[in-house]
Amino acid sequence: MELSDLGYDRWFQEKREQLRRPDCGVARITRGDRDRYLVRNELTEVQAELTGRMLFSAESSQDLPCVGDWVLVQYHNDGAFAIVHDLIPRRTYLRRKAAGKDVEYQMIAANIDFGLIVQACAERLNLRSLERYLVMVNEGHIDPIILLSKSDLVSEDDLEKRIAEIGLARGGSRVIPVSSVTEGGLDMLEQSLTRGKTYCLLGPSGVGKTTVLNRLLGEEVFDTNPVREKDGRGRHTTARRQLTVLVNGALLVDTPGLRELGMIAVGESIEESFSEFHRLAGGCRFNDCTHTTEDGCAILMAIETGEASLERYQSYMKLKKESDFHQLSYIQRRKKDKQFGRMIKSVKKQIRKK
Repeated sequence: MELSDLGYDRWFQEKREQLRRPDCGVARITRGDRDRYLVRNELTEVQAELTGRMLFSAESSQDLPCVGDWVLVQYHNDGAFAIVHDLIPRRTYLRRKAAGKDVEYQMIAANIDFGLIVQACAERLNLRSLERYLVMVNEGHIDPIILLSKSDLVSEDDLEKRIAEIGLARGGSRVIPVSSVTEGGLDMLEQSLTRGKTYCLLGPSGVGKTTVLNRLLGEEVFDTNPVREKDGRGRHTTARRQLTVLVNGALLVDTPGLRELGMIAVGESIEESFSEFHRLAGGCRFNDCTHTTEDGCAILMAIETGEASLERYQSYMKLKKESDFHQLSYIQRRKKDKQFGRMIKSVKKQIRKK
């Protein structure tokens, strides 16, 4: 195996050279568990820890490695253990607002080429959830592929309707219906995965991500939980994010189901994901139109005539409001953190003078 088989290419090599650390080797983070990691190079996979400098100089969790990152390491104990000294800049990323009340980013994975967004074929496809995942992958400059799992639970006509609904939410995205029962679509999915490219399984809890992963691995590596009769969904079984090399040479990151998918400062991604409203906004009478009550709002007129979807408009406005609100809170928090940091430095300086 070579580093290129793990996704390393000229872009990363150029970024690595800019860090000027010839004393370090290159490895990729394959698993992260708090401050403990697994790193893999072309020869081996070993446990690793960060240097104290990396830990204490990090201004936020975004400055620390996550699954999929390329890092500079030094090996110890005859290559059985590694120390991570630096982080190679990311080409793409997946992040969300951290769960709960804290307004902070949480990194999910990095250097992902394609996001495999898994949605279950239920009685009613959750398009609002899908739209959130599409905004997230768009923000990180990742190409989406949508997997409709458990396709055996609906008729062919209903399946076509769901695919058409997804087309409205994200025209042009590839949609692959799959079923672990009939194995329909799984061969097509395997054939679409390219050697050396990194894919990330995304989706709510219980939509069948682990079942898809086991099929792609060719064996039952990860446990799956039984499906609930009331809604045809299982409980999520993945406990941590990890990167695995598949039999065909593609790389796959499995993630736990995300119960919350909050947004911070993703305005451009929202405009891209809801491109019809971005296009319509150009025809509004006022440049600062809020698309809520103004006369001459092209978006509101399109909704009245049926040219635009009311449900997508409501989702669009909700995501924009959420993103703007959390962005403001995030900026205020960062400002307070910097003020606190300056105060600490000032106190230390005064103590040294004494």
